Amino acid sequence: MVNDAELHHLRRCVELATEALEAGDEPFGSVLVAADGTVLAEDHNRVAAGDRTRHPEFELARWAAANMAPGERAAATVFTSGEHCPMCAAAHGWVGLGRIVYVSSSGQLTAWLAELGVPAPPVRPLPAREVVPGLVVEGPFPELAEQVRDLHRRFYGSP
Repeated sequence: MVNDAELHHLRRCVELATEALEAGDEPFGSVLVAADGTVLAEDHNRVAAGDRTRHPEFELARWAAANMAPGERAAATVFTSGEHCPMCAAAHGWVGLGRIVYVSSSGQLTAWLAELGVPAPPVRPLPAREVVPGLVVEGPFPELAEQVRDLHRRFYGSP
């Protein structure tokens, strides 16, 4: 269960996902937060230029590796509009970041994209816990998930 401050971070993730969409990119956004609640870094998807690894969760893992001590990383939380893909979950695990709190799950995204007729991705959408055993993961949050679903509808041109 998230508190009001954490819900604020999740709402910011939806705002970042909206910024990505408005920039012509897939709607994903993430925020890295220290144990004391300080926002350390944030980003949104940047894959439109062709580099499919430019996910915000991956970028935040790289930022954390370069700027945080191992104990700080372990105590931090990554808030995100969508559950980490396997690539991002692996980066999260290798860097030693703490919990993940997401608005919508990989399963939800898979179902939404199938409804929109979007071809399956080249990488299987595994839950983050399957990629990083023992990882603390919280979500989805239905009160915000519909907003994320709407962003994907808009990105793929569906009303």
